[in-house]
Amino acid sequence: MRTGFALAILMLSGLAATEGVAAPVAELKLVGEHPVDGMRGGNLSGLALCGKELWTVSDRDDDQIYRLDISAPTWKAETVKIDVPPVPDSGLPWGLRSRTKAASFIRGGDLDFEGITCDAAGNRYIVSEAHAAVLQVPATGTAEWLKIAPGMVREARASGMLLHFNALFEGLAVNAEGNQIWLAAERERRGLIAIKRGQSVWDCDGPCVLLSEAGQEVQPAQFENAKAVSKDFADLALYNGKLFTLERNAFQICRRDTLTAKVELCWSFADEALTPSRRYAQPYGLAEALIVDADGAWVGIDNNFGPRADGEKRPMVYRFAAPAGGWSAQP
Repeated sequence: MRTGFALAILMLSGLAATEGVAAPVAELKLVGEHPVDGMRGGNLSGLALCGKELWTVSDRDDDQIYRLDISAPTWKAETVKIDVPPVPDSGLPWGLRSRTKAASFIRGGDLDFEGITCDAAGNRYIVSEAHAAVLQVPATGTAEWLKIAPGMVREARASGMLLHFNALFEGLAVNAEGNQIWLAAERERRGLIAIKRGQSVWDCDGPCVLLSEAGQEVQPAQFENAKAVSKDFADLALYNGKLFTLERNAFQICRRDTLTAKVELCWSFADEALTPSRRYAQPYGLAEALIVDADGAWVGIDNNFGPRADGEKRPMVYRFAAPAGGWSAQP
């Protein structure tokens, strides 16, 4: 009887161990890399594809965004000025807001733009990490902040997100119709939130929080002095009805369900991004921006003005080919 019980325990333990083992992650293939000239504040922190145009933002610039001229191997950032109205109160506590304000005097960028995306009409949406707010910049007309129900921030904080300075919203995605937005909370805890446009405000359609996740993971073996760091999200993309998360410290892109945020499949870019010449002498991953399309993925690097091993100091955008079988491949 005891022997049978012990055998059952061993079998269950083996099953649990098997279920806990992650499926092998395929490596993406780099097909191009582009330094970016002309960003006043450097610190490329988001990418968007609007029609046939690429756009980017810097988390150091509050009054301008950039259209990218990609006609040459070195891309040129063309300044587009924006007139930003006063930021609405999103419900963040005074302590977080005051720390952000103090930091802006040192580094610049009170709004701390950390992601940009577009709908089919060409409206651009930019997330302010510092204020947990979303700015809409229409193709024509003036910019305005979305009216987001304060319950969104309350629910996120109740789930353990948006509690720490410089660890708030890091990316966003919008559907083609421009009536649903997903937001990615960066770390400690990381998570995904969905809101929909109502008659007067953007609010949750059911629970706001799709995912709230704590924990650490070890950086890839290719990373020099790899260590366990907080799980994080650095940007978010929507493609072919799926969410794609840029997971900076894991050096991977993961496909997730738009309703549950459950991971379906991940692809690594560690092999290509961590070749000796492309490494940065910084203790964390630096990928901050993501676009996914049929042919591949654009990944933007916010290097904080630090040089790569080859001496390149400008922001970089890497182009990876789509994986074998495409982004809809099954595990």
